[in-house]
Order: sequence, then C-alpha cells, then structure tokens
Amino acid sequence: MLRVAVDGVDGAGKTVFADELAHALDRRAIAVVRASVDGFHHPPLVRYRRGRRSPEGFFLDSYDYPALERLLLRPLDPGGDRRIVRAIYDVAAERPVPHQVETVPAPGVLVVDGIFLHRRELRAHWHYSVFLQVDFTVSIPRVAGRGDGDPDPWSARNHRYVEGQRLYLRSCRPQRHASVVIDNTVLAEASIVSPCD
Repeated sequence: MLRVAVDGVDGAGKTVFADELAHALDRRAIAVVRASVDGFHHPPLVRYRRGRRSPEGFFLDSYDYPALERLLLRPLDPGGDRRIVRAIYDVAAERPVPHQVETVPAPGVLVVDGIFLHRRELRAHWHYSVFLQVDFTVSIPRVAGRGDGDPDPWSARNHRYVEGQRLYLRSCRPQRHASVVIDNTVLAEASIVSPCD
C-alpha cells in the first residue's frame, strides 16, 4: 500500500488537505485509509516529563513513534499483513483507546496527516510526502481561531509549540525531504513552492 504524509506546523491546514486528497482519490475509485499522528500521542506523564513549557519536550515526547511504526506503518510494508491500528490514544479525553485492528485493502493509499512527519525515523515509510508551508504569524492565529490558545505567536503560551516546531524545522529540514512543498498561507490559493526533482 502506498503511504502519503501530509506534514506542516500546527495550523498549516494538514487535516483539511489530507481529507481533500483522500476524497479526490476516493472519487477515482482508489481505496483510501485515513489516519493521523494525533492518534498516537503519549500520555501527559511522557509528554510533559521535560516540563509543560519545554519546546524540546514538545518535539521529542509528544508522540509514540514506535507504536505508530509497529501498528500503522510496518503492516503495510511489502509482505506485511495489512492489519493496522489507526489510533491508540485520545488526547482530548487524555485516555488510551482500545486497539481496533482492521485489515485494509491492497492496493490502496494510506494518507497520514500530522506534525513532525519528516523526522528521520519516519521518512523511509513515505512513498510521497507533502509539506504545507505556512508562517507562524498565520498558523498560530488559525489554531487560536479553533478555540485553542493565544493568537499571538510570541505569547508565552505558545513558546512550547512555536519553538518546538522551530527545532523540528532546523533539525529535520522537512522542506528538503518532502516530495512537494506547498504554500498554504491562503487556503483557497495554495500553490506549489518546490516540487520533487
């Protein structure tokens, strides 16, 4: 099964983009499986072990990548059994969720959205990847508009998230590794910045 990542900072429009991509594939009678890295959050004891305001903690401790690989990505490798789990944790409710195992069709496409998807340990899993490029002056107010946080990117409340994502951008260089970089500053006017070679 082909695996596609839709990456970008918080508020870049990843979920909507991934949903629209999945819908477009579905209209072409291509079997699509949708998932999000948000289904693989760590519980608070792990997420905040470096402190609630730690950017390093946000980047390093937010998600259970071994579980994401073991339960969602590796089963779709050639020779894998295609038995996947799409989520193990409900971060809104702050509780684990029972593993719901499902067998997905082959051929088909897995579309995964989320932050930090071009981390070194994940890159090899993607057959194709998108990075949605949006400045924090746009993305953070978008997140706040959903009722989540302060619209000021430089607010102390946003320090953990903005600086954690800056750490990701510097250390993992997702724009360099993505198959395509799309400027998603204006949602209705997304444009390709850097296609793959």
